[in-house]
Amino acid sequence: MTKSDLIDHLSESQKLPKGRAELLVNVIFEAMEAALRADDRIEIRGFGSFEIRTYRAYEGRNPRTGVAVNVKPKRLPFFKVGKELKERVDAGRGLDGARAGAKRAPAPAPVVPGPAPAEVESSTSEASDDADTTSATA
Repeated sequence: MTKSDLIDHLSESQKLPKGRAELLVNVIFEAMEAALRADDRIEIRGFGSFEIRTYRAYEGRNPRTGVAVNVKPKRLPFFKVGKELKERVDAGRGLDGARAGAKRAPAPAPVVPGPAPAEVESSTSEASDDADTTSATA
């Protein structure tokens, strides 16, 4: 969902002109940005929380050239999903338990009991004997 999708949804669901819906969305985002700039934590119950995480400077490497690069200290926003949102998203899954195209771990291979090792050897030698006989008669 994009910002314009959010504006359209708000406009349609609340019967607001698009200009008014856009203003509301912008005011909310600006208020959140201002709070994060001031190092305030944003907590929306049932949805999640936003906070600023501070990272120290370090020496990294340019992956293309391998040259050492000094990375400046930085402050980045971090979102932690709330328990209720996590549960609602999980409950909204389709019948197969995942969205179409979503990546997930492969299912473990089913365990099928095979023939005993002695049977495998004898059946292999018999098959090769039969193949020899068949080719000789053909």
